Amino acid sequence: MRRSTTLLCLLAVLAGPVSAPALAQQRSGRSGAPAKEAPKEAPKEAPKEATAPADVPAPYDRDLMRMSEIIGALAFLRSLCGAPDAADWPARMKALIESEGVTPVRRDRLAGAYNRGYRGYALTYRVCTPAAHEAAARYVAEGDRLSHALAGRFGG
Repeated sequence: MRRSTTLLCLLAVLAGPVSAPALAQQRSGRSGAPAKEAPKEAPKEAPKEATAPADVPAPYDRDLMRMSEIIGALAFLRSLCGAPDAADWPARMKALIESEGVTPVRRDRLAGAYNRGYRGYALTYRVCTPAAHEAAARYVAEGDRLSHALAGRFGG
């Protein structure tokens, strides 16, 4: 899963040196330009390139969205039932968003999947029941299988 993050970081590093010489050539080509104007131009162009990574779906996005939904459901169910690991689930989602949410659109999709999972159970469960325990146990098992499959296929 970290491959997409690593790849985007590598692309951002590689894109930086390419734009710097082009800027230097533009500045050296002008004659009589004040020295103070050149630094003002560089920050205007650099943020556009730094904030423009394309939102290209990763091959594991469908599974990652399902994992986000599972984490959301578990965040609600484990909290409802007073499980000792209840606080871990929102923290796990935050870590997932920080590692995989490389663009605002991607972060929104991950957060949306989490919220769907959370709200789905928040609408139907008001108290912890045996059915809530069963649903949580099934989600833990599915999440475990999914995380192992993702790590095995995509090296996370």
